[in-house]
Amino acid sequence: MTQAIAPRAAATTTGGVAFRVRALLLLLLAVIGAVLAGAAPASAHAALTGSDPQQGAVVGRAPTQVSLTFSEKVAMSDDSVRVLDPKGKRVDTGKATDLGGTTYGVKLHSGLPDGTFTVTYQVVSADSHPVSGAFTFSVGAPSQTSVALSDPAVGGGVVGALYGVGRYVSYAGFILLVGGAAFVLACWQRGAGVRPVQRLVVSGWLALTGATLALLLLRGSYVGSGKVGDIFDLTLLGQVLQTKAGAALVSRLLLLAAGALFIAVLFGAYARRDEADATDATDVSGRGDASDKGDGSDKGGVDADAEKRDLTFGLAIGGAVVAAGLAASWAMAEHASTGIQAGLAMPVDVLHLLAVAVWLGGLSALLVALFRAPVETQIDAAAVRRFSRLAFGSVTVLAATGIYQSWRQVGSWSALTGTWYGQLLLIKIGLVAVLVGIAWISRRWTAQLSEAPQAKALATAGAGTGTTARATALAELRTKVPANSRKSSSGGSDSENADSRDSNSGHSNSRDSHSADSRRAAQLARQQTAVATARQKRLRDADPARAGLRRSVLAEAGVAVVLLAVTTVLTSTEPGRTEEAAKQATSSSSQRSGPLSLKLPFDTGGQDGKGTAEITLAPARVGGNEMHVYVERPNGKAFDIPEVKVAFTLKAKKIGPLPVTPDRIATGHWSAIGVQIPMAGDWEIAVTVRTSDIDQTTVTKNAKIG
Repeated sequence: MTQAIAPRAAATTTGGVAFRVRALLLLLLAVIGAVLAGAAPASAHAALTGSDPQQGAVVGRAPTQVSLTFSEKVAMSDDSVRVLDPKGKRVDTGKATDLGGTTYGVKLHSGLPDGTFTVTYQVVSADSHPVSGAFTFSVGAPSQTSVALSDPAVGGGVVGALYGVGRYVSYAGFILLVGGAAFVLACWQRGAGVRPVQRLVVSGWLALTGATLALLLLRGSYVGSGKVGDIFDLTLLGQVLQTKAGAALVSRLLLLAAGALFIAVLFGAYARRDEADATDATDVSGRGDASDKGDGSDKGGVDADAEKRDLTFGLAIGGAVVAAGLAASWAMAEHASTGIQAGLAMPVDVLHLLAVAVWLGGLSALLVALFRAPVETQIDAAAVRRFSRLAFGSVTVLAATGIYQSWRQVGSWSALTGTWYGQLLLIKIGLVAVLVGIAWISRRWTAQLSEAPQAKALATAGAGTGTTARATALAELRTKVPANSRKSSSGGSDSENADSRDSNSGHSNSRDSHSADSRRAAQLARQQTAVATARQKRLRDADPARAGLRRSVLAEAGVAVVLLAVTTVLTSTEPGRTEEAAKQATSSSSQRSGPLSLKLPFDTGGQDGKGTAEITLAPARVGGNEMHVYVERPNGKAFDIPEVKVAFTLKAKKIGPLPVTPDRIATGHWSAIGVQIPMAGDWEIAVTVRTSDIDQTTVTKNAKIG
């Protein structure tokens, strides 16, 4: 009965752990799907703050170039800025130039027609994220255009989603690699020889390496066409390698090669030395007083301890250098590398990433140690307390650096509450608060932990019992097989005159007996192993504090999964400070700083009654403005006519018409100072032209003022 129940109990134990792992994975996938589905297709970190001509402007003459001003430095290619005429034909020279600061320009061809022109841009911001957009301006007067004003698809689609997943996996791999290794060296050196902990750290290295390679391949398509087919375009890959983001990814791969050497030493020579020290300690305690060995033995023990300390120190220094370099590969290519106080922000960002990795990666290693480590090598209370102190220090560093980063990226209360970046930051702060609360519960369980020497002894005995049972089963198998073979052989020798068919039958029976004995021995070994596993589970749960600690650490890990997903989206979202600055710049640009210029053809119907009236209004905003009217003949010469009048009407607000009678300044030139525009809006401008005593006409055109 016991043998029948034991496998079921073991299956329940294994199933419980597997269920928890599956739950965490499902939570991870759900969070990734939610944040990627809610993320904007293009996560721009640089914003267009101005242009010349301005968005929506109407200019009297075609400009010779179009300039764009961004909130930070951007990287441009030959096709980054395109200017299209009303028919969709490209009218720029094709090569953008740096005009100084954060302003870039592209030359235009001469002889451009009147009408509405469309400017599209697709650049890469200084923090490695793609930026795209479009706006229009008009020459002479607005017209119909065949160009759609939708922004170019950049940073979205399948490639964008894959790039987002790659970023998440790279962060997760960094945390597991750095945090797991730090946990072993600083808290639980014995864990270097525990296979589940080794698998955790190695998995982190593999995840970070694989994700970095994937990001390197995806990068060209991510900031360019967004096509899946361009992922393996070697030309794009060559262009990526020449950018700051590409150099950061390559540097990360080189550091990961050094990280592989670190892992090999940590789980190779270092783990074997720790096992040898543990074996020596067991041998000495079994033989009695170590002083019986003499002075030479004591000296050898001191030398071994010194060598281990030196190896630990060397691994700690080397691991810290590799970890800091990996963190710097993010800091030097993303948020921290641009904006205000970049020289201070980059080292602060490195400290922030390292603190996150030590805390959450160590938490993952502790979770594995509590759930997956064998009972005979279960983590001791002292190691848990050491991690508790290390985690507290990491959270302190995390809070200090996070406050600085939040101020730097947000800068105002309105940006914190009114932008997507600020709202994500509030969610992250809430998750960190929940995580700290659960960690406080874990600290309470840690304070109640006991070394449980009896449980350790029982665990060792239980493990020994399981091993002995398996050894006994194998010995029984080896004993039964030869006996049956001898029995079959002796039976054959006593029947020398029997028929050969009976001899073959005896051999067949011997093989059948051998097979049955093998199956019974294997079944017995499995049952004994299940009993030993169930016994280990009971011994592992013998300490209530340890069981409570496992539950709280599992809850911490679940919240950490969500926190990491939110952080990944946060790093690919336009900072609140930048978004606020862009809004202010857009608002300011609507207050025209340059003159509004409109050309209105007229025909009074009389002799010599055709011409063009050009009206300019500066600065074309609410308040006082200066107005000039130029009247020309069809051949472009000044047209001296008797009278010109202008009226402004805002039909949406039922304001006007507001009449203005300009003064004649020269032939074909009239002017008025102090023209009052009471409010912003789409104004109708009516120009009345009289070419003789009886020939007169009024022409109108709408323009946005203010």
